[in-house]
Amino acid sequence: MRTRPHDSPPESGAEALDVRLAARLAGLRMERGWSLEELARHTGISRSTLSRLERGEISPTTALLSRLCLAYERTMSQLLAEVEAEPPQLVRGDQQAVWRDETSGFTRRSVSPPHPGLRGELVECVLGPDADISYDGSPVPGLEHHIWVLEGALEVSVDDSVHELRTGDCLRFRLWGPSRFRSCGRDPVRYVLMVVLP
Repeated sequence: MRTRPHDSPPESGAEALDVRLAARLAGLRMERGWSLEELARHTGISRSTLSRLERGEISPTTALLSRLCLAYERTMSQLLAEVEAEPPQLVRGDQQAVWRDETSGFTRRSVSPPHPGLRGELVECVLGPDADISYDGSPVPGLEHHIWVLEGALEVSVDDSVHELRTGDCLRFRLWGPSRFRSCGRDPVRYVLMVVLP
């Protein structure tokens, strides 16, 4: 995992963020009084992988981070915001944090990150060709989603429904269970995700 404003020096800022993220993950587990074994049962992630994540030896993939967010009842943006500096009211384009999961071919830009007192956030996402990401559930039951496709084609599965979105299409729903995002076609798909806390 790598998160950094796109104009920051390579690695240095990302490595610092990885260290803070590892410490936050360990802190969340301690706050709940869970052992690594208990967290492994909650997430389906092996104890050894969890240990390496918390020590900062490896960076989480989208799938691993999704399972941890589900266990800790946080959206991915909320978790990442907890290890970033407090975002200002005006978020300049060159200061928007970018998170990349090279394994899944997923990139997310936090255009309007979570902020105290605000319920919504705005994320620009890019899924590479043939990328396919599944989420086990909603970290916050009833989380409101608005997905607007800017370029390409995206298949979104929510509950028992499968939706095919093309450029310009917008899908709106509340998320209670698992979901899946799949890039369709030979080109990446770029879309805006708006999330609103219930």
